[in-house]
Amino acid sequence: MTDKKIWFITGAGRGLGVDIAKAALAAGHAVVATGRDPAKVAAAIGPHADLLSVKLDVTRLDEAQAAVEAAIAKFGRIDVLVNNAGNFYAGFFEELSPEQVRNQIETLLFGPMNVTRAVLPMMRKQRSGLLLTISSTAGIAGGMFCTAYAAAKFGVEGWMESLAPELAPFGIRTMLVEPGFFRTELLTAGSTTFAEPNIDDYAERTRETVAAWSSMSGKQGGDPAKLADAIVRLAALEEPPARFAAGADAVQTFEAKANALLAQAGAHRGLSTSLAHDDRGQQ
Repeated sequence: MTDKKIWFITGAGRGLGVDIAKAALAAGHAVVATGRDPAKVAAAIGPHADLLSVKLDVTRLDEAQAAVEAAIAKFGRIDVLVNNAGNFYAGFFEELSPEQVRNQIETLLFGPMNVTRAVLPMMRKQRSGLLLTISSTAGIAGGMFCTAYAAAKFGVEGWMESLAPELAPFGIRTMLVEPGFFRTELLTAGSTTFAEPNIDDYAERTRETVAAWSSMSGKQGGDPAKLADAIVRLAALEEPPARFAAGADAVQTFEAKANALLAQAGAHRGLSTSLAHDDRGQQ
């Protein structure tokens, strides 16, 4: 028996995906690293006997199926799927175009669904596997300028939480990772698209927000290499956590949301609990 697992990672050409691939390889696992340009993926990670780079645009189900087939042809199985590929459409809702909102959800929600749909038949056959999806604290608590991004990440949270009991009988586990601010490439021009300002009422806050976020790029507090190591360690557990708050700021977000929900549940408790049918009056 061996602890060596086959990892399948999307968005592995830059940012956190590269760090996860390197951490998995360093831990003795084999990695199928995917991206739109497999040559760039291979160059970013570096040569390794247990590395296979494959082309994959997660918004294309046919490419997801082809990438999974290539992984199985090379390694015979897939043990850990990491849905990591992502981008960011930032801006006030009224200034984000319908196409931008759809593109955001296409990449962040339907993309992971495509890849998971391609991987699940293999995992069900082997009666084991881990579906690990990189979400965000924006999937726990929404925020200004994040309407499209949070909508997609909230969708990921509900999808994965609902998927977990469907797959548990087959020995397949799920795990959501909610990073706070990490020094990845998410806020760079290659990953972030800001809405085009066109409404005067939002102009001042748009300028302030874009300037603040742009100045933060490359200075975020979280270390993606440490997060990657933590992910590899958690994935090795017999029962990985359903959710992992990644970073001290993520822990604060979890706690604040939990407290807010408790307060909201109790704020109108009398009214909330008075809405049942009075069946006694119908007898």
